[in-house]
Amino acid sequence: MSRLIDSLREPMLDSLDVDGDARINLHREILSNKKMLKLVFAEIHSELHRLAEDNFDVEGIELELGAGVAPMKDTFPEVLATDIVKADHLDRVLDAQNMDLESESVRVFYGQNCFHHFPEPVKFFEELGRVLKPGGGAIILEPYFGPFAGFVYKRLFSTEGFDKDYPDWETPITGPMNGANQALSYLVFHRDREKFTRMFPNLEIVEEKILKNYLKYLLSGGLNFRQLIPNALTGVVSAIETIASPLKPIFGLHHITVLRKARN
Repeated sequence: MSRLIDSLREPMLDSLDVDGDARINLHREILSNKKMLKLVFAEIHSELHRLAEDNFDVEGIELELGAGVAPMKDTFPEVLATDIVKADHLDRVLDAQNMDLESESVRVFYGQNCFHHFPEPVKFFEELGRVLKPGGGAIILEPYFGPFAGFVYKRLFSTEGFDKDYPDWETPITGPMNGANQALSYLVFHRDREKFTRMFPNLEIVEEKILKNYLKYLLSGGLNFRQLIPNALTGVVSAIETIASPLKPIFGLHHITVLRKARN
């Protein structure tokens, strides 16, 4: 299995330091040539935006944390793009665990596959409680924890683990990307939901869902692997995903958790 995965890795990334400054720009270059993957991100952006419209009826800043390679602003320009590292296409550097933002100023935070890179999630939740407007919230997209996702994520990346039995929320992260536990959203919002609710009663989990575009994401190779089929088949794959939507709990690769801050 490991040999097959190695053979499919994107050769442009052979000498990449995942914690280095070049990562985001190199991934942006890879994304520019992957029509199928760009569609996946556009679908994700639209779903995150829809969830914000459905759940947060307050005014305020819309901001993405860990925006990285495919920021929300590519689809919705009004969303500020931030990351822990600097990049030319992003609006500013921002630490999600220590935000340089005014209290009760933000309507919605978006996060695409960034939450599991936060070494101290409790600090992030404390910052949400401070910075969010009452009635605003955070929409967090993360690796799913179903049977197929668990099998895949344990084997894809040497720099990140997937441990559903890890005893703590904090992980020994050694850089922006290295050392993360991709199962963190499972630990916090599912295994330890009672603990989360007790610690942060002002942050309610109001919606959860599994994304259906797992097949396009897998066949596109994501940002780190070769694409497996031509872009011309994207429409066919999308149709298969729609038909196979009931299989999301088994084959899904990403899920979304929506948190809303209680009103005063």
